[in-house]
Formats: sequence, structure tokens, C-alpha cells
Amino acid sequence: MAAVTAAQPRSSKTESYVDNKRKEDIRQANINAARAVADAVRTSLGPKGMDKMISTANGEVIITNDGATILNKMEVLQPAAKMLVDLSKSQDSAAGDGTTTVVVIAGALLKQCLTLLSNGIHPTVISDSLHKASIKAVDVLTAMAVPLELSDRESLIKSASTSLNSKVVSQYSTLLAPLAVDSVLSVVDPAKPDMVDLRDIKIVKKLGGTVDDTLLVKGLVFDKKASHTAGGPTRMENAKIAVIQFQISPPKTDIEQSIVVSDYTQMDRILKEERNYILGMIKKIKATGCNVLLIQKSILRDAVTDLSLHYLAKAKIMVVKDVEREDIEFITKTLNCLPIANIEHFRVEKLGHADLVEEVSLGDGKIVKVTGIKDMGRTTTVLVRGSNQLVLDEAERSLHDALCVVRCLVSKRFLIAGGGAPEIELSRQLGAWSKVLHGMEGYCVRSFAEALEVIPYTLAENAGLNPIAIVTELRNRHAQGEINAGINVRKGQITNILEENVVQPLLVSTSAITLATECVRMILKIDDIVNVR
Repeated sequence: MAAVTAAQPRSSKTESYVDNKRKEDIRQANINAARAVADAVRTSLGPKGMDKMISTANGEVIITNDGATILNKMEVLQPAAKMLVDLSKSQDSAAGDGTTTVVVIAGALLKQCLTLLSNGIHPTVISDSLHKASIKAVDVLTAMAVPLELSDRESLIKSASTSLNSKVVSQYSTLLAPLAVDSVLSVVDPAKPDMVDLRDIKIVKKLGGTVDDTLLVKGLVFDKKASHTAGGPTRMENAKIAVIQFQISPPKTDIEQSIVVSDYTQMDRILKEERNYILGMIKKIKATGCNVLLIQKSILRDAVTDLSLHYLAKAKIMVVKDVEREDIEFITKTLNCLPIANIEHFRVEKLGHADLVEEVSLGDGKIVKVTGIKDMGRTTTVLVRGSNQLVLDEAERSLHDALCVVRCLVSKRFLIAGGGAPEIELSRQLGAWSKVLHGMEGYCVRSFAEALEVIPYTLAENAGLNPIAIVTELRNRHAQGEINAGINVRKGQITNILEENVVQPLLVSTSAITLATECVRMILKIDDIVNVR
């Protein structure tokens, strides 16, 4: 009895028994949910990856194999699985490409973490080791990378082609890759040579034709026709262009009220006043020499009425109406003009100048093209064509990925081999490094190295090759010092991937590994889910 009473005060100071079962269950549930998401997109990795058909609630159908798009459209309910969706979004905004890769790596790391946890290693130890391994991995990748000059257009096109080869529109990569390179290089500002804002590249989609008809336009394209009311002009040379944000229509009362008109003379007076009001505005516009009007869409009242369009046509002023508010910034930057918010501020110095503004028939519709802009801002427009909406949307997404790849190369000018070569090299070097480390750390780093083999394994599996034989042969080649040996899915064998022109930006690989590790560490640290109603 005495022994028991002596033990009691000691246990009250330090709590010796903690219920770990629930925490392990939560952690396991989180990891399994996140792995399920990773497995869903795994089959769409690489040039021979499968496409997903996504059917949305409103009946829209999307065909894509872009990881970010697939995960974005998924209805994921489990909080940890949502983190993988956010992970692909982060990769999309950081690098633009490798959105499937980053999720697949995170899934493989989580699988290794389950094994480590079941062996009794503490989550914090695993988390810290993964962090160390990811820093080491970035160093290894940087050492493997080949420096690149922006003047080397061929290498830029090669890396854009590699990004496009895994897409639905891969057969058009010879057209889209140079187009992506030229459009990014045309918006690089010499004052800030390593910064590219993709908002300066506008992608306009137009149904009809094939993807082959896609072209780069040095100027502006509006996916709408010019106003034809009262025979207004549809072509204007030596154009003086005004972007207006006010309405050319009779004013309305500020508050909701009705005006009762009792006889015809009053009606005539109202109509006369309206006419004079509109004529007064158009005279001020005409006085500046303006002959093309781009009118912003209005939510307050009609931006233009039939009467004002009639007078504008008489004044030989070309009108493009319903310009979206979010396009105004791009338009004014391109035309090097200022938006005009009030008729009183309508001055010559606020106008943009172009050689030609014309309406062009394209497919089953019409577009307005502005070319030969004087003092044009650093912007460019890509007109994407496609035979149906599915192809058109996918061409736009693929082009966005290619643009992002070129942007990565502008900000970090290093290339690295593709085809699973960097992952196997990382796996080999981290495996060797893990033998130098002591205790649990070395064990965790070895698991990190094994997890990276998922990329070449999946590439081989998706291409219908024997993954085990291919990955074993790949390891063997890398052990012999061939650091650029990778899987050539077209020939179904292992070749020097740099010679095959399969290259990708260093930033895509480094950001994929860093982001995937961060996400896995976060999931590991969660030991409970609290629902707040």
C-alpha cells in the first residue's frame, strides 16, 4: 500500500498517459484522403498521360490533363485533401507548369510518411528531416542545371515544346511554342529584365478554324464587331482612338422618379433637348479629331442609344461598344492613351494613334483589329482558334502553361533535363547522403529519396512500358555518371534526354519539390480536426 501512495504524487506532476490513438487515426485519415487526390491525377502525368473529362453541374464538359484544372474542378470536401488542391494552385502561380508533378510527389511523400509513422518515428522528426532533404534537393538540382541566355531562342522554344507535349494540343507544339516565346520576349521590359507580367499578354479565343490558325497580333483584338447602326464606318485609317468611360445617351434622374408629360409640345421639347445634349457631346468629340470610340460597358444606363449611334455614324466615327471594364487597363497600356471619364476632359493628348482599325470576318463572327499603334506599350495579343469549344479552352490552358514556362526561364535562367532524369539523380544523391546522417534523420531522408522515384515510375507506367525494368535501368545509368539519362517515352527506352530536347526550367522542378515538402510537413503536423459549427 505504501508503494502505491508514494507513486501517486509523482504522476500528478507529470502526466504519463496520453491517448495517442485518436491523433494517429486523424493523421492517417488525412494522409489517406490526400493520397486519394494524388492518385486521381497520377495517370495524367507526362506526354503519354491520360486526359480527364470533367462534367460540371451546369452541364459544361471540359477535357484536360492539366493538374491544376482537374483539381480545381473537383469537389473536395476533406480539409487535408483540399490542401493538395491548393498545392497545385500554388505551383500554378509560382511556376505555371508541373502542377500534376507537385501533387504526385506530395502523394508519394505521404505514402513514405505512413511507413515512417508506423515504425514509431515522431512526426516532428520526420517533418524536420523532410525540410533538410528538400533544401539539399534544391542544391543538387541547381548543380545539375544548364545556364541559359534569353538570346538563345532555340532553347526557350525547346522548353516550351516540352510543356506542350503532354497536352491535348501536343501536335500543334511546333506552332504554339515559338508563339509563346515571341509573345513573352516582346513584353519583357529592359528596365526590369527578370520580370514578366503575364497580364500584358492577352489571349483572345475565337471559335472556328483550327488551332493552326492561331496567330500573334502586334496590336489589339476585340472579340466583337463594330457598330453598324445607321451605316457607321467599319474601317478607319490613321485612327485617333479614344477610350471613354462615360455614356453618350440622355441623362437620367438621380433618384427613381417619373415625369408626367401631358401634351405633345412638352414631348417635342424633351426630344429636342435630348438631341441637342447628344449632338453637343458628339461635337466636342469630333473637335479633337477623334475617329474611333471604344465605349466601356455601363451598368447605370445605356452607354449609347440608337440616336447617339446615328449621329456618330453621320460624324464618320467608328464605334466599338461594350468594352469590358477589366480590359480597360490593358487597352490603355497598349494604345498608350488615357481613359476619359467625362466629356469635359475630352482632349487630344488623351487619344491613342494607330495606322488602321478595321472589322475583319473570322469564322462565323467578326472581330475588330487595331494594328500599327504608335508608341505602343509593351503588350501583345494572341488570337487562339479552335474547331470546338473543348479544343479552344484546352489550347488556351496549354498556351498559358507554355507562357509560364518561358516566364520561369526569364526570371531564373537555368534549364534542366526532363523525362524523370532530375528525380532519379536526386534520389541517388540523397540516398548516398542519407548514409552519412545519423539516427532517424538518415532513415527519413532515405524515404524522401525513394519517394522521388515515383515520377520516372509513373512516366514509364503511363507510357505502357515496364516501370520496374525502366527505373532499374535508369538507376544503373545514373550510377555510371550519366546524369542526363531519362525516359524517352517515344522510343520506349532510356536515352540522353538533353540531346532529345526534353528540357524544363529549373524553377519548375525546385518549386515542385519545395512546395510538395511544405504541404506534406503541414499535413504531418495536424493531429486533430476541430469542426466549428
